[in-house]
Amino acid sequence: MINHQSDYDAVVVGSGPNGLAAAIRLQQAGLSVIVLEGKETIGGGMRTAELTLPGFKHDICSAIHPMALASPYFKTLNLDTHGLEYIQPRYNLGHPFDDGSSAFLDNSIEETANSLGVDKQTYLDLFRSLVNIWPDIDQDVLAPLHFPKDPVALAKFGLKALTSASFFVGNFKTKQGRGLWAGNTAHSLQPLTNISTSAIGLVLSTVGHISGWPIPKGGSQSIADALASCFKSLGGKIETNTWIKSWISCLKPKQ
Repeated sequence: MINHQSDYDAVVVGSGPNGLAAAIRLQQAGLSVIVLEGKETIGGGMRTAELTLPGFKHDICSAIHPMALASPYFKTLNLDTHGLEYIQPRYNLGHPFDDGSSAFLDNSIEETANSLGVDKQTYLDLFRSLVNIWPDIDQDVLAPLHFPKDPVALAKFGLKALTSASFFVGNFKTKQGRGLWAGNTAHSLQPLTNISTSAIGLVLSTVGHISGWPIPKGGSQSIADALASCFKSLGGKIETNTWIKSWISCLKPKQ
C-alpha cells in the first residue's frame, strides 16, 4: 500500500471531471499527485458501461457535454492527442410540443431564430451580442469571483444572467421561444423563479452557437479516459477501489 502521507504532495479524492482537472493542474505545477477513486472505474459522472447487451454502451450519468469544447481550461489540454473525439449532432437540442411542432437550437443563430416566428428578432439581438462578447468573458463567467478582464462586457452579460428564468421568459412571445428558453434554463436544476437561473440558459445557448453541444465518441467515459491519460503522461498516478476512511491520513502534507 502506498503511503499517501509521504509519497505525494497532493491527494485528490474522486476522479470526476473536477478531480481530474485539479490533479492535472497540480501535476503541471510540479507537484507529485495521486488521485484516489472508490469505484472500480474512474469518471464520476462521466461513466459509460454495457448495461444491457454486450457492445451497447450507455452513459450512466452525463451524455451531452455543451461545455466540453467551450471550457477554456480543456482547450489547453489538447485532449484529442489522448484519444478524445467528439460527434457534432445536426441540432444541439429539440423541444417538442403536443401539436407535433418543435423548437430547436441550431449551431446557426439565424436558423434558430427563423424557427421562432415573431421572436426571431428578439433572439437575434440577444444571442448575436452574447456570441460576440463571449471570447472576452468566458474565462470570467466560468471562474470563481475575481476582477474581470473586461468589466463592461461582463456587465452586459451579468445584467441578463442575474434575472430569474421566469422573469426573462417575458422577452419571448411564442411557445417556441418560451419553450426553448425553459428547456435550457431547466438545466439549472433549480426553481425557475430563483435569481440567476437565466445564466444557465444564456451560457448553454451561447456555447451552442459557438462550439455546439458535442457528444464524446464512445460515451462520456471517453472524456474521463482522456483526462486520465493526460494526467498520467505528466507523471500522475491513479488508484481505484480505494475508499477513504481517514481524512487526516490523506490531508497530511509530504514532509
